[in-house]
Amino acid sequence: MYLINPDRNKPWNNLPELPIEAKYYRELDIFEQLGEAKASIARLQGRSAAIPNQGMLINTISLQEAKASSEIENIFTTDDELYKAFSDETIKQGPAKEILHYRESLWKGHQYLEANQQFDIPYFELIYQTITGMSDGIRKPFAHTYIRQGGSGPNAGKAVYTPPRGSGVVEAKMENLIQFMNDDITYAIDPILKMAMGHLQFEAIHPFRDGNGRTGRLFNIHFLTQKGLLDLPILFLSKFILDQKEDYYACLAGVTQRGAWKDWLIFMIKAVENTSTDTYNKINDILATKDGILHVLEKETSISRPESLVEAIFTQPYTKVKHLTDKKVYAENTARQYLNQLAEMGIVERREISGGHYYMNLELYRILGQ
Repeated sequence: MYLINPDRNKPWNNLPELPIEAKYYRELDIFEQLGEAKASIARLQGRSAAIPNQGMLINTISLQEAKASSEIENIFTTDDELYKAFSDETIKQGPAKEILHYRESLWKGHQYLEANQQFDIPYFELIYQTITGMSDGIRKPFAHTYIRQGGSGPNAGKAVYTPPRGSGVVEAKMENLIQFMNDDITYAIDPILKMAMGHLQFEAIHPFRDGNGRTGRLFNIHFLTQKGLLDLPILFLSKFILDQKEDYYACLAGVTQRGAWKDWLIFMIKAVENTSTDTYNKINDILATKDGILHVLEKETSISRPESLVEAIFTQPYTKVKHLTDKKVYAENTARQYLNQLAEMGIVERREISGGHYYMNLELYRILGQ
């Protein structure tokens, strides 16, 4: 029997360790749903592996993941503000900067795991510190952390869950989580199921004083990538979670309050399936549009090295002359001439924002916004 949290106002120091009993996940409908998710993510992996420049996909799609994950935490910005911040890399504060911190955490975590090959406390602290800009680590025993009811209803502000705390308690819970996630021999569980279990356990431990939700969502994609389901972190679950935000939190609470693991596991499996399909379709749209524009430039213009120009405008939604000159693609006057030519053709839209000149890739902007 899975122990539940009897008092939402008291630290749940009896949070059960992983693994959970097999009876909670060895059910036919869970495995049927899991089969669909595995097929979807395998198709995504096959499509992305055939792309010469996978970094282009991460640069574009990861911005939307960062935006969606931050919106779950009520950190909002417009696409224009976000893409401008990404183009300039000079934004010092505000929502756009926080979102770019999330994207930076995506890369740092991926590179850390490539070098170290396993999860550990420094991995989680790296993600937390990069996302929040803080320099501390696991929260102190005296830190009274609560998860409170949001909104403006009669229960707004009341504790819905109190994570464990006390001397060495959080550290012990994290060590158990890390051992479970790293050990695929003792705990031979499908990676997607393991990811779902690990994500809930991380959120229940709530090891940091801030940024736990965003850290936990990056943990998801880093785990699937580290276990070989994808070569690079291009599967982002936050848009699905944002769209199903009430169900997400209800399923989390269902485990802590009723031991309802089945609902939680099915929710996360569906998130992987739906997100894999959406990302697969988005990649196809981006690549088809990119090839179509390149074909037009080759047939209808005298632009030199059109493939380099097209690569540049698909690296990020907003392009500047500086992006082309910094990479030594073209001289400044040539870069400006070609971008203005693309604007005349309706491929990009020339915009002046805060005194700076940007060229927005109209089709890429549309695809990412879907």
